[in-house]
Amino acid sequence: MKLINIGFGSLLSAGRILAIVDPDSAPIKRLIQEARERGMLIDASYGHKTKSVILMDTDHVILSALTPEVLSQRWTGKEEKQREEA
Repeated sequence: MKLINIGFGSLLSAGRILAIVDPDSAPIKRLIQEARERGMLIDASYGHKTKSVILMDTDHVILSALTPEVLSQRWTGKEEKQREEA
């Protein structure tokens, strides 16, 4: 099981992630509000500006202060490959 750091020491199982999206569009804002109402929202941004929204296969919606680009690199493992090459 591969875990990825989504910021501030929070980790997620990479295999359970469905998508990492930008939080600025109206449909994503509605999705966040619906998840909050259902009790399925996890705010892992720790009071910082939400820069990405992570959709999980468990129907949880997770907010992160890291950008979608950074999270996608961590999710795909490109960050580890870049460290190994350096």
